[in-house]
Amino acid sequence: MKKIALTVAVLALGLAACKDNAPDNNVSTLNTIQTEANADTTAAANSVDNSLDAAGNAVSNAGNAVSNEAKADNMVANKAAPANKM
Repeated sequence: MKKIALTVAVLALGLAACKDNAPDNNVSTLNTIQTEANADTTAAANSVDNSLDAAGNAVSNAGNAVSNEAKADNMVANKAAPANKM
């Protein structure tokens, strides 16, 4: 009798362990897709932000170069002009 009771208990546990996990798997898959999409969106936003920063730096560098050239031109012009000593 104990063998039968033990066998029934083992079979019941086996059947309980074989329940359909499809709904849980579907939720897990959906969560994975959303997490990956969020990560991709964040990476794309960071890439755009970095590109805009780089473009802003390039514009600033160009402005600095123009300013430096103007200063250099003024220095050359000031050295070339004779001093008016009266």
